[in-house]
Amino acid sequence: MHAASLLRLTLDGEPRPGLAVLVTGDRVEAVASLDELTGAYPEVRVRRWAGTLGPALVHDGPLPPAPTPRERVHTLFRLGAAAVLAEHVTDPALRAAAARNEVAVLATARPSALVVRGRADLAVFGADGSCLATVVAGRLVHRRA
Repeated sequence: MHAASLLRLTLDGEPRPGLAVLVTGDRVEAVASLDELTGAYPEVRVRRWAGTLGPALVHDGPLPPAPTPRERVHTLFRLGAAAVLAEHVTDPALRAAAARNEVAVLATARPSALVVRGRADLAVFGADGSCLATVVAGRLVHRRA
C-alpha cells in the first residue's frame, strides 16, 4: 500500500488528503482512505511518502541521453514516468530495455490516472516538483535518497 499526505487521482486533479492506494501485483486494487484500507488489510505493508502521490507520467519526448539503453530508461523513472510514446523508442535496444523494465510503450499519449484494476504506475512528487519515488507496474523502481 502507498500513502502520502496528498493523493491525486489524475495529474490535473485536486490533491486530496487521507487517501491511499492498495496495490496487488501490477494492479491498483483499491483507492480509499488510509484508515479504511489499513482496517481492511491490517497485515499489508504501508509505504508512507512525503509529498503528493499520484499517477506516473507519460514521457512524451525523446528519452534523455545516457550511456546505455538501460540507463536511458532509468532516467525516466527519476522523472516520475512509467510510460513513453512508441515514436521515441524505435531503437531495438532501447525498446528491449523498456520492455525489460515494464515501461508502457504507447502508440498515442493518454491522460495519466489512478484507476482501480488499472496498471499500478505511481509517482510521488515533492513540493518543488521533483520526483521522490516511481512505481512501475506495482514495483518500486526509483526512490530518491
